[in-house]
Amino acid sequence: MIATNTPFSLGEAQLSAGLAVAIAQNFTRVELSENTRKKIRASESIVMKIVEKGDPVYGINTGFGPLCTTRISKEETRILQENILKSHSVGVGQPIHNDLVKSMLVLKAHALAKGYSGISLKTLERIIWHIENNAVPVVPSQGSVGASGDLAPLSHLFLPLIGLGKVHYKGKIMNTTKLFEATGLKPLILGPKEGLALINGTQFIAAHAIRVLDKMLHCMAQADIIGAMMIEGLQGSIKPFYLELHQLRPYKGNIHVARRITSLLKGSEIMEDHIDCDRVQDPYSLRCIPQVHGASRNAWLHLKELLDIEMNSVTDNPVIIHEDLTISGGNFHGQPLAMALDYACLAAAELGNISDRRIYLALEGNSPGVPKLLMEDSGINSGYMILQYTSAALASENKSFCFPASADSIPTSLGQEDHVSMGSISGRKALHVIENVEKILAIELLTATQAFEFRKPLKSGPILEAIHRWVRSKVSFADKDRVFADDIECGIDMIRSGEMIRLVDEVCESKGLSLETPYSKEFRLS
Repeated sequence: MIATNTPFSLGEAQLSAGLAVAIAQNFTRVELSENTRKKIRASESIVMKIVEKGDPVYGINTGFGPLCTTRISKEETRILQENILKSHSVGVGQPIHNDLVKSMLVLKAHALAKGYSGISLKTLERIIWHIENNAVPVVPSQGSVGASGDLAPLSHLFLPLIGLGKVHYKGKIMNTTKLFEATGLKPLILGPKEGLALINGTQFIAAHAIRVLDKMLHCMAQADIIGAMMIEGLQGSIKPFYLELHQLRPYKGNIHVARRITSLLKGSEIMEDHIDCDRVQDPYSLRCIPQVHGASRNAWLHLKELLDIEMNSVTDNPVIIHEDLTISGGNFHGQPLAMALDYACLAAAELGNISDRRIYLALEGNSPGVPKLLMEDSGINSGYMILQYTSAALASENKSFCFPASADSIPTSLGQEDHVSMGSISGRKALHVIENVEKILAIELLTATQAFEFRKPLKSGPILEAIHRWVRSKVSFADKDRVFADDIECGIDMIRSGEMIRLVDEVCESKGLSLETPYSKEFRLS
């Protein structure tokens, strides 16, 4: 995450996923430059002239969707904008996480500040107030089809502007009327087009993409570390990670992973102990880590590239280009991110699939010195057998979420919106899959640490030895059966904390080591 004392200039600076997270978590402030303020006022002025002139422009003086041919009088244009927020607030399901909502606010503020939406300065400043004061609207998780943008969730997001809806504020969920009583704020009166500008856009999908990138990056980094520990525990070969091999098929993700694994295994006595063994090759779950983890990283890069464009785009409708050109187009359509999120969902699921296979491999007892089920006294003890049942269940559940939501479309708006992206579903299920992968990796961490134990008194390199000590400080060696659910919960907490990644960085710094590769900068959130 990026934390900086330099304010982010909405509408002008280039927003990255890392910056969006930092702003949402109040590590970085936002501002509106004077030039941006001029552009916003100019765009609002153009909308007012359209209203005065009376020529039909979608959403300004016409109805919405199939009502686009219904003319709205000058006197009713303001009522129209308030009504659109009310009528489109039809979301259902559990509210999304506050971090996602904050990201939606940041993304929408940045898009509106570009000066193509006809929004007023006072409305944009109120959105910024919500960001800075952590007054987070309650947004249901279901109801968006991803075109015309994320209508339902964005409507709920901005109900508080007109005094409706609910917000999280100072640790409580309250009606917006209570928020106004506590802060002295008053409802805004929306101008022509403002309601439509607020709810047209892909900010629900994009916010999910930011979270997918963040959580998936942590999973990929830890999957490499845990995979390296499993290689040590099962005495796998280091040769499949040689750069000479991967230069012959130079995918960025593959090379990055192979070089990381090589660095993680550097200085290992365990590797040296079996360098001349007669085993010809390892199973794919060990040997093909660069190809599988690397493919997931390549998918992550693709989503990052598209999200960088999306976060810095104007995605509402109509778009005010200049006084003589207002375009009613389709920039709100979520298909670009929807397809990439489905790809990322599959890529995350594959991290879980191969992790489950390594867990199973560790239980087979085919590696010299490692007992079946990772426990010496098996029979009376089931050992780690049933932990793999859980990883298998999670991996299978993930497969059921890999059908691409973006392959579906159900016409809405009486056929006016006859092809939609379903990108909101793509984002939601990608996050669900990644959360399952975190649990699978937690189980692999436990089994890899247990297998690693049987290599004593031989030692690995300093990085993996430090990881092993860290895990053992939280979860003890198992020499007999116990309630492993407690171990798993501890493992999940370890994975989600990101502490493993920080520990690796600390060891590298103290020992003069590095896991950097030519592509390390690309595999960061900034």
